Amino acid sequence: MDENRKTEEFYIKLKGQLQDTALWPTEYLYKFIVITEEAKIDELKSLFNHQGAVITTRLSKNGKYTSVSVNVRMKNPDAVIVKYKEVAAKIEGVISL
Repeated sequence: MDENRKTEEFYIKLKGQLQDTALWPTEYLYKFIVITEEAKIDELKSLFNHQGAVITTRLSKNGKYTSVSVNVRMKNPDAVIVKYKEVAAKIEGVISL
């Protein structure tokens, strides 16, 4: 199975889970891990500008990686998925949790 198909299947499954477990619009918590580079962290933060997001960061034990948590109000599961795809497309090496 190719990577694009696996990714799309993941998002289809995620959308179903989000529809079943929340009343929309709702607060959604994104969690990402990036290499600790100020430019990557700033770019990630900028993707949530003007959305009322509460963003927290935490360095890993050795400081090589940074965990970025973004709590933001999203209007529906599709909006959540669009944002995950946007982050993946714009931030090289990001890990979405």
